[in-house]
Amino acid sequence: MKVALITGITGQDGAYLAKFLLSKGYKVYGTYRRLSTPNFWRLQALGVLDKVELVSFDLIDQSSMLNILKKIKPDEIYNLAAQSFVGASFEQPVSTAEITALGLPRILDVMRILCPQAKFYQASSSEMFGKVQQIPQNEKTPFYPRSPYAAAKLYAHWVTINYREAYNLFTCSGILFNHESPLRGLEFVTRKITNAVARIKLGLQKELLLGNLDAKRDWGYAPDFVEAMWLMLQQEHPDDFVIATGETHTVREFCEVAFQEVGLHYNDYVKVDERFFRPSEVDLLVGDPAQAKQKLNWKPKTTFKELVKIMVQEDLNRWQRFQKGEHFPWDAPYDYVFGKTISPTYQLDR
Repeated sequence: MKVALITGITGQDGAYLAKFLLSKGYKVYGTYRRLSTPNFWRLQALGVLDKVELVSFDLIDQSSMLNILKKIKPDEIYNLAAQSFVGASFEQPVSTAEITALGLPRILDVMRILCPQAKFYQASSSEMFGKVQQIPQNEKTPFYPRSPYAAAKLYAHWVTINYREAYNLFTCSGILFNHESPLRGLEFVTRKITNAVARIKLGLQKELLLGNLDAKRDWGYAPDFVEAMWLMLQQEHPDDFVIATGETHTVREFCEVAFQEVGLHYNDYVKVDERFFRPSEVDLLVGDPAQAKQKLNWKPKTTFKELVKIMVQEDLNRWQRFQKGEHFPWDAPYDYVFGKTISPTYQLDR
């Protein structure tokens, strides 16, 4: 039985990857940051919380990495943990660098010493392309990061390559373009939209405030993308891959399709709010997944419209169940019930 370690298992990708690896017969360990209120709802929603072994872990604490890797001796390591919000990185650039950038060489150095035979996946991001130098973007496109988050991801990306070349480790990066799902956090623009559409349809909300409606992104479905992560580590030789759909859509289009799904028109509810604009915007991202198709035999299975439909219908179903008094793993009710205010830095990143 193969053993996999997933850092950041409580996030969208971590939860879907855990479910995928369990279906392949893996023993799955997952790391999480010890918080006063553990965030395990995604693992609960997918029915895998009791099937994975959870261990407390922090990317700035190298001793915890030593203890974990020494204990479990993983065959595969998937590094999905990061400070992953672009807007927050402008507000907290130093902590973003400490976690997202400098956390990576800490874990790679422990791997080099304790389990150099393991295969390592680094979650890189399309945000590294930033002010794009080529359309579409592929593995050879020059990077031009436009946020502290993107710059931190770029550092980690190059360190992954450096450890591969310097120490002959099996390390690879997946340059994943935006990938969404019903497990996406409410701070991301896609989930903000679908959650609002459901609430507006049910009369729980009157309008939706957004930033740049003309920003263009390459949006895919997260369960499709985690399969690509696994495929990268099944290859004979390590390499880096762009994982994308090859299509681009605007935030406006996402709104239009989402509201249409419940028989409404976005123009009646969507308002532009300058608070949601970034200090430096990334206007267009669209990936070229040709290498992944050729070498990994991977391609996206879910279309843009199917993705939006899945997310809207799931949020609508959740709010309807909530109104009936049901209790189930979900994030949105805490906003709704307690009037919690979310920072206006909603994200377009991966």
